[in-house]
Amino acid sequence: MLTKYLIICPLIFIAGFIDAVAGGGGLVSLPAYMITGIPVHNCIATNKMSSFMGTSVTTAKYARKGFIPWKIGIVCVPCALAGSALGAKASLLVPDNILKTILMIIIPLTGIYVITRKGNLETNTVRSDKAALFISAFVAFFIGAYDGFYGPGTGVFLILLLTYFAGMKLTTANGLTKVINLSTNIAALVVFLIDGQVLLPLGAVAGLFNIAGNYIGATCFEKNSSKIVKPVMIAVLSIFFVKLMLETAFFD
Repeated sequence: MLTKYLIICPLIFIAGFIDAVAGGGGLVSLPAYMITGIPVHNCIATNKMSSFMGTSVTTAKYARKGFIPWKIGIVCVPCALAGSALGAKASLLVPDNILKTILMIIIPLTGIYVITRKGNLETNTVRSDKAALFISAFVAFFIGAYDGFYGPGTGVFLILLLTYFAGMKLTTANGLTKVINLSTNIAALVVFLIDGQVLLPLGAVAGLFNIAGNYIGATCFEKNSSKIVKPVMIAVLSIFFVKLMLETAFFD
């Protein structure tokens, strides 16, 4: 049992750091649980607990800094939850290899956009409050559906879409992303707790490491958002692409 903690906790710390800076920490945290041989459902459930703990800290930290547009966030949360529920239902009907094939095209294009984008990821696009609200709600629903269907890289996609289409500043997009992610984590965690799938002692300890990673990541983001986000995003997208290639090869 001690070996599992020694393997999982450092990786959960790294995942928390990644998640706070650019999203996508789940690409590290979920495999961290799975490589120890814990049953898959317990892995997913316990990962939600540690992720919820870490994301709560980052959300609170970003809220204190004024990064979260609450008027938009209040609308985005139910949209994300509705999308997540729809995506979860769709996952029962549609083979996930179809989505993976689409992502094999989207991810390299996304990576090229991040790499070639001069400066930070913000655009010169100016949206009215109503337009920003509508676009953000649509993005929350669409990515929420993706999160319910498949999930990895949700935070990265949210930040990119909110900066590009809604014209948000990078700090605001990241703050709104945390609110959306926290909401979906809570919904999923409640379900897993009721079903008794969460390994509470492991989840609590790993959650403390996730909190530490999130806190340090959020601090780095506050000080160097324009410099740190792009490299982390590229790393996350690269890991995601390799993961998809391996899964597709295994599926075939």
